[in-house]
Amino acid sequence: MLDYTKKEAYERSGLKINPAKTCQPVGAMYAALGVHACMPHSHGSQGCCAFHRMFLTRHFKDPAMASSSSFTEGSSVFGGGSNLKTAAKNIFQIYDPKIIAVHTTCLSETIGDDLNALIQGIDIPDGKYMVHTNTPSYKGSHITGFSNMVASFIQYLSVSSGKTNGKTAIFPGFVNPGDMREIKRIAELMGVPYTMLPDTSGVMDSPMTGKFMLYPKGGTTVEEIIQLGDSTSSIAFGKFASEAPAEALSKKCRVNYDLLPLPIGIGRTDEYILALQKITKSEVPDQLEEERGQLVDILIDIHPYTYNKKVAVFGDPDTVLSIAEFLLEMGMLPKYLVTGTPGDAFEQAAEELFSKFGVVGCKAKAAGDLFELHQWIKEEGVDLLIGGTHGKYIARAEDIPFVRAGFPIIDRYIHSYLPLVGYKGGMRLAEMITNALMDRMDRDCAEEDFEMVM
Repeated sequence: MLDYTKKEAYERSGLKINPAKTCQPVGAMYAALGVHACMPHSHGSQGCCAFHRMFLTRHFKDPAMASSSSFTEGSSVFGGGSNLKTAAKNIFQIYDPKIIAVHTTCLSETIGDDLNALIQGIDIPDGKYMVHTNTPSYKGSHITGFSNMVASFIQYLSVSSGKTNGKTAIFPGFVNPGDMREIKRIAELMGVPYTMLPDTSGVMDSPMTGKFMLYPKGGTTVEEIIQLGDSTSSIAFGKFASEAPAEALSKKCRVNYDLLPLPIGIGRTDEYILALQKITKSEVPDQLEEERGQLVDILIDIHPYTYNKKVAVFGDPDTVLSIAEFLLEMGMLPKYLVTGTPGDAFEQAAEELFSKFGVVGCKAKAAGDLFELHQWIKEEGVDLLIGGTHGKYIARAEDIPFVRAGFPIIDRYIHSYLPLVGYKGGMRLAEMITNALMDRMDRDCAEEDFEMVM
């Protein structure tokens, strides 16, 4: 019998309430949108595809184009092979993509459709391509789906000619287009030729030209993906989002890789620049040194407001861990770290981070949810909450300042154009954090003044 005096007796094990994640196909669709002239294809029902497109469109405020196998009751029973063959024929004829990137849904995974065999039986036009990845929504998270899709592009397309092209492959992880632009800007300042996969800059932040483009100018080209096999090395940001594709390229084409955390804050950006410097053997340009110095100056200026403040952070694992380290650099205390993505590696990395900075009383949880985070905050409060849009309900209930960072952010604009990575991103994040804390201080002072008058 259960001993109900023990905590383990009433912990939830089979139920998540408002999980800090969404399903795998969302990540797979986003990764596919980072390939030029690619049509993401959802092998399942129209409703699944509509939800995934809606999720991305609301965050980026740009249309996420995708197609669907449009399962019916018959497909649910007998399989969706004929649907996929018909869809591929129609997509190539009507929308003329360079490549179709197929991802599965819960329904097609439960049926057991063999996508590899189905694609081999499809008549693909000359010069066109079709790839797939398996993304069951009842396993992993959108980060898992993103990672799987990027790895599948490599497994299907990348080859080694035996002759290096002098480029570095960069896997940016699940970040906004603004972050990808900043990662590329730093590589260019360091003089490192690169190919980024995926690259949603110019796709999910494309300019208004007055003319609709089904395939915007941005994105990694198929030819560039093929040539990744000739890269001299690769840099992968984030263990959860980017290790799998970097490992796939290493195994298939013998391209060595450096696995780095997302370059948020001073230390993590330093690691990225040093990795680039190892490639070029050149001096760090004055522009980057100046930006670093500016960020250090900012942290000194705001230190009276940030020191020893307790913060709860939730969202994607790679993002949460890098933000937590930046908070520690600011003298803040990342009291609670929560991600919806499963995996012991998150909690281990968090414990290593706490140990590195010598902080105690902090805790982290993978495969967590916002209900449990809310309970932690009720037990012992925090001074600030950082995460995606859905954290606003906790912030309102507990009257906590809230900084929106990560994914998804559906109730604010412009955020996806601006970086969190690099020294520039650190300046932006420091500004948002400090202003949120100072707004709270101003409000408290105003309330005290009102009470004195009364």
